[in-house]
Amino acid sequence: MLKPRVVMLGSFYRGFYLLNELLMGEISSQIELVGVATDLPENSFISADKRVWQYSHTQYEEEMVEKLALQNNLPVFKARVNSDEFYSIFEEEWKPDLCLMATFGQRIGKRLINYPQMGFYNLHPCMDDQWPSKYVGGNPFHELMRDKKTYTQVAFHEIDENFDTGRLIKLSDKIAIPEETSVVDMHKITSFAAAKLACNETLKIIQNIREESKV
Repeated sequence: MLKPRVVMLGSFYRGFYLLNELLMGEISSQIELVGVATDLPENSFISADKRVWQYSHTQYEEEMVEKLALQNNLPVFKARVNSDEFYSIFEEEWKPDLCLMATFGQRIGKRLINYPQMGFYNLHPCMDDQWPSKYVGGNPFHELMRDKKTYTQVAFHEIDENFDTGRLIKLSDKIAIPEETSVVDMHKITSFAAAKLACNETLKIIQNIREESKV
């Protein structure tokens, strides 16, 4: 079986750490990373005012995923993904078998969801309240802290056409929310654990599909 072709859609620290794992972690020898889509906060369609971009951040933090991708000679897309332009790149050039998303400001349409045969997955901060979690949407850390929660978790889940409601694959361990912290801090605190969760579960998905193909 050939190495599965993987596309990552992500930004900020969660996207950066996931991309770093895909490039240099244990999973890197098991996949072919073929493309990256990332947020451009000035684009109105990513709802920057409702997400992490509403908080103080640096130019580097806006560009960190793009810079890491380009340093590793990966093509980067920064416009609307539910568009003929991206469909052409996605289906004719990148041709992913599996897609991973981490802090990405666009809802993914059915055409993209259904393309990768191994699935389309997302990382979303929440807690073990239920699934889908109460803490859906673009700013879950704010909601968790508003409710005075003392910990968070990160869900690795399938993507469907709604926000953060696809089948749950696995929750991370509990990660403490300090009494004095910020949304941006929580992105930083949880991003490495989120990236490891996504890559560990993706390796299991790949291995399971390989085992099934032998039967």
